[in-house]
Amino acid sequence: MKPSKPCTLVGILDDGWGGLSDTARQRLTAADVVIGAGRTLELVRQHLPASAVLQDMDGALGQVPGWIVTAREAGQRVVVLATGDPLCHGIASWLTGRLGPEACEILPTASTLQLAFARFKQPWQDVKIASCHSTDAGDWYVGATPEHGLYKLMRAIALHPRVATFTGPENSPARLARALLTAGYSGQSGDDVRLSVACRLLLPEEQLFPELSLLDAAKMDFPEPNVVLVERSPDPCEAAFGLEDLEYVQRTPEQGLITKQEARALSLAKLRLAPDAIVWDIGAGSGSVGLEAARLAPHGHVWAIEKNAGDAANARANAARFKVGNYTLAEGKAPTHMDAWPDPDAVFIGGSGGELAALIRLILDRLKPRGRLVMNFVTLENLATATHELAAAGATWDVVQLQASRSQPILDMHRMAAQNPVWIVSAHKEMK
Repeated sequence: MKPSKPCTLVGILDDGWGGLSDTARQRLTAADVVIGAGRTLELVRQHLPASAVLQDMDGALGQVPGWIVTAREAGQRVVVLATGDPLCHGIASWLTGRLGPEACEILPTASTLQLAFARFKQPWQDVKIASCHSTDAGDWYVGATPEHGLYKLMRAIALHPRVATFTGPENSPARLARALLTAGYSGQSGDDVRLSVACRLLLPEEQLFPELSLLDAAKMDFPEPNVVLVERSPDPCEAAFGLEDLEYVQRTPEQGLITKQEARALSLAKLRLAPDAIVWDIGAGSGSVGLEAARLAPHGHVWAIEKNAGDAANARANAARFKVGNYTLAEGKAPTHMDAWPDPDAVFIGGSGGELAALIRLILDRLKPRGRLVMNFVTLENLATATHELAAAGATWDVVQLQASRSQPILDMHRMAAQNPVWIVSAHKEMK
């Protein structure tokens, strides 16, 4: 027997049957099998034919495609209930990916986000939509990696001044507020970030909490389910890279452990970072290269390591100062910790702790195809070691000697003061 008509995904909200279109009601009253979460099934149960089989997908999401295939092969008409618009962080894209688009008819209703914006009387065409309705990963912490349940949402907030998000029982608005405080956003009323929370939309106990400060939101318990609008004052126009040396917290005196602006800019150009690049920064020092790499790869992540405790503290302070959230710093001597890092698209070595040859071999082994390795040296010995190891490994490489001079005042005039020369070694892996 050929499969019956496509299964129908019906979007439904908490106003239940009354909020459905005539077409959606017709599909439900003609259904042989209705699949949905327990809560959504209860919204329509009394309107379904007595012969309809109801299947609760709570805790059984992975079985839903099989249920649909079995029912359709038996010639049965199937309806799947989803919340709001099934194509907005809903089940539809997952289901069509497994069954094929031709196997599904989609009848959306308004998203809960649309309703929330209507309640707050705000337009939403410029909003970035995100979700933290995911696995509980605990509270946010400085240096959290992409595996954390709030990571994608925190990156969205860092990159967009207005973000609307679906929450979850564990990743609540209060947890989000605490995460933003931890990330360095101000919590006072009227300051740089505000949360507006819409709770239990379309239910008699619907509640709205507009424009809360982070400090207030962090202490509140919000009725579930809820959605959140995060509004952030845009940051002042700031270059993604090429910051002045003195903008960074660093060792004193000024000639501390920092890659100077001129060498930093050229090194970052040589890394050729994609927006989603995975970057290693070895010998992070004050963090200047790694932090600017994180800003050039806003959808990627930087893993950095620094053996000096004082420099590591400065790098963390700089990450907090510039609100760089896609940056994880380990304290120790490379290659400690690096076996747990994901394979990189790009690697920068600013300091090697005497392990340069071994680090180059390790990096070339881990570097992704067409990945880039960039190293800065001020000594002939390290330059010789690097080029020898690269040649032995068959890597393609080049060297640029950079010697910059900066103007300095002298009486009522200016002279040029030369900086130490730096060798910038760039290498990449050929495709095999």
